[in-house]
Amino acid sequence: MTQPTHRRDLMLATLLASVPAGLLETAQASPLNPQQTIIRPPGELKWKANPAYPEPSVENCPLTGDTTQPGLYYGLVRWWPGFMSAPHTYTTDRFCVVVSGTWWCNSGPDFDPASCVPVSAGSFVHRVAHTPHYDGVVKGHPEPAIIAICGVGPVNFALVDSTQPGVRRL
Repeated sequence: MTQPTHRRDLMLATLLASVPAGLLETAQASPLNPQQTIIRPPGELKWKANPAYPEPSVENCPLTGDTTQPGLYYGLVRWWPGFMSAPHTYTTDRFCVVVSGTWWCNSGPDFDPASCVPVSAGSFVHRVAHTPHYDGVVKGHPEPAIIAICGVGPVNFALVDSTQPGVRRL
């Protein structure tokens, strides 16, 4: 045996000797308590389309809370290709993570989808309160975008131009 192998064996033996014997035995984990850890697989999530918007354009999946009520809310939004929101504002900040697909975003009161910036999955977007913005998925993109959105309600959604539809077909 060479010296480095002997030294490694000695270090391993010293390490194992310092571990209490009870930890070296097979541990038994507690079973999952569904009242303490609540899991909803993708197939159990409830996606809702807004009947005022064309289908399929945008769907919401509330996870907890309510954007129209005081307190924390968290939900998913799915934008289908070829649709975008009209410029709008909120009275509270929103924190967004693109879960899948590519989300197209812009800020400002003018609606110009060609000026939108592609935001890839894994990206974080902070929508600042009282600032106009719009988003969606450009026409011809191969898949919808799913965005996780969190904030404090009520958000008081307001269109910049209330005479225009809230969702626009591209």
